[in-house]
Amino acid sequence: MKLYGDFEKADWLEAMDIKAKDVPCAFILHGEWEHEWNLSSWKALLQHEQWLPDWNSIVGTYRDRRIGFANVFGGPIAASVAHRFAVLGTQVFIQTGYFGGLSHSVSYGDIFIATSAVMEDGVSHWYLPNQQTVEADEELVQEAIRYCEEKNYSYVTGRIFTTGAIHAETSALVQAWAEEGHIGVDMETATTYAVAKKFNRKAISLLNLSDHIIKGDTLYTNNEERDTLEEQTDERIKELALHLSKF
Repeated sequence: MKLYGDFEKADWLEAMDIKAKDVPCAFILHGEWEHEWNLSSWKALLQHEQWLPDWNSIVGTYRDRRIGFANVFGGPIAASVAHRFAVLGTQVFIQTGYFGGLSHSVSYGDIFIATSAVMEDGVSHWYLPNQQTVEADEELVQEAIRYCEEKNYSYVTGRIFTTGAIHAETSALVQAWAEEGHIGVDMETATTYAVAKKFNRKAISLLNLSDHIIKGDTLYTNNEERDTLEEQTDERIKELALHLSKF
């Protein structure tokens, strides 16, 4: 008897009732609680040959490339998607979504290209035991930087701290993470990187500053300027993610 961790490509093809041609070359995993609007947006973009693997995901064709999108929240959901498609043969995983700012060097409107992630999510160690950090794919990082500079998009690079419990964050924890030199904190990047690394796939994380917690902002702080910049940056990240999906 095989269990999920033993499944190979043929097993997942059978379990998901698909053909090899249906497997996307790249998968974008978007970390956010609200999923309905995101799925509607990507259904409109990936209009051709659509396939809905799960309640939170869609696969379709964009400029002759099969691309997947999933709305995920936290490591377990990100791993559930990334694991299956990594085994199926998807080569590139692009994490998008949001992060809390831990550095005064990052500003609203920046695209955070996470070059590495600290594995405190509770999931990534199942894929890379005995590791504390996991790296992004260097080729994708360099191409993301090149693209941002070409388009004159503001960006920052560095290490992210991935946690499994956003509401357990305290001022003391945030201060400690900031002193360790992390640019920000999120809930998915280390998971996606670890799954990709386990199966020898490429991964990168492109994140949007949602709450500058080192400065005292929270998700519940009213800030109209931030909201405008966040919307603009979301569109730039989507554009960049689609560009990187062909690598």
